Amino acid sequence: MSQTHHPEAGMVLVGAIARGLYARRFELVAFLLVTQEIRSGSHLLGSQLGHLIGLASVAVVLLVPWSRHRVLATLRRSRRARAWGLALRQAGYPAHTYRLPRILRLDQMLTGERLELLLPPGIDASELIRCSDRLAVALQAGRVTVAANPHNAARVQVQVMRRDPLAGPSGIAWPHANRERLSLWEPIPVGLDEKGAVVRISLAERNVLIGGEPGAGKSSALSMLVATAALDPGARLWLLDGKLVELAPWSGCADGSAGVRVDDAVRLLRVVRDEMEARYLDLLKRKRRKVSPEDGLPFHVVVCDELAHYLNSGEKRDRAEFAELLRDLVSRGRAAGVIVLAATQKPASDVVPTSLRDLFGFRWALRCSTPQASDTILGSGWASAGYSATTIDSASRGLGYLLHEGGEPNRMRAFYLNDQQVEALAERAEALRQVTR
Repeated sequence: MSQTHHPEAGMVLVGAIARGLYARRFELVAFLLVTQEIRSGSHLLGSQLGHLIGLASVAVVLLVPWSRHRVLATLRRSRRARAWGLALRQAGYPAHTYRLPRILRLDQMLTGERLELLLPPGIDASELIRCSDRLAVALQAGRVTVAANPHNAARVQVQVMRRDPLAGPSGIAWPHANRERLSLWEPIPVGLDEKGAVVRISLAERNVLIGGEPGAGKSSALSMLVATAALDPGARLWLLDGKLVELAPWSGCADGSAGVRVDDAVRLLRVVRDEMEARYLDLLKRKRRKVSPEDGLPFHVVVCDELAHYLNSGEKRDRAEFAELLRDLVSRGRAAGVIVLAATQKPASDVVPTSLRDLFGFRWALRCSTPQASDTILGSGWASAGYSATTIDSASRGLGYLLHEGGEPNRMRAFYLNDQQVEALAERAEALRQVTR
């Protein structure tokens, strides 16, 4: 009986051997160099002396600091490259190519590793995104996220999450909790990222949308922004409090406020819209395109807590007018110094329409119950790309993703303000405004 030969199986075996040898090329070259040196020394000086000289050469390389560090660093890179290649194969990396993505850069972080990869021809970022969950299993990591480079499709950023330094129940104190005066023209510290760096946002010409489940830390996140506006004596504060009590500490600092009635909220937004129109007429007379610190013009900060209440309660006519007024302020108010801070505990498409969400410069998603709710705040597609607020532990209050327009979500832990600190800040803000007005 004749035996069937499979040349393809032979090619696969040869390819596997070749890949294994290439992955260990540094070790093989080092071994060959040392062996050759010993053989050359033995040939010229005799067997024992040649061996001693060869071993002495190796010892010198390992004892000299710069060469030792170079060798050890190369060995570490080689080992990581092999581990990465093995993980890719185990995760189902496309079998039609023998080339693996090349590691251009590997940075160690508190959370794990961040890699920049060069993809081989015939492969795009979607191939890595497709097997990112299996990569996490192969690497024994918590998760793996893959992001394409918008300027070079052949390069991708891969983040391997092995630890979560931001997780846990403990809060991080807000650095400005004891400040006597603040300015909206200055960046506001709002939390820490995965590297331990302070995350800051600038509200000038920006609006902020915050969403998350009850208990996710939304109130504390919003309080930092409201406190900054209240401690800026040049800012005018307008409050829309759908729960009546959430913004109550700041009522003494407000130029206008509305409670649960949607028609009251509509009247307040009309006032702010009229202020915006008057501001644009003033800028036109000055031949200016937008407000600047030198103008001395106050910011108008509209704070809307529980956006869902105003978009889903009351008369249909009032709801429609509220939505249109708020959209107008968010879309046109930036250059006129109008800032909108909106928060909701019900992130859903009927609460935050896409046409409104996309106008917000900052979108902050705290813990959400579904990927759809997370995408409602951050934008469609971010959850499937690995940026989902559903992965946040319920014990990690204030943990979430902050997205700046044109960027990608930044996983961070918000600073914390307790009720006593909020009350103290509000009292200082009221006293400051009484003195400066």
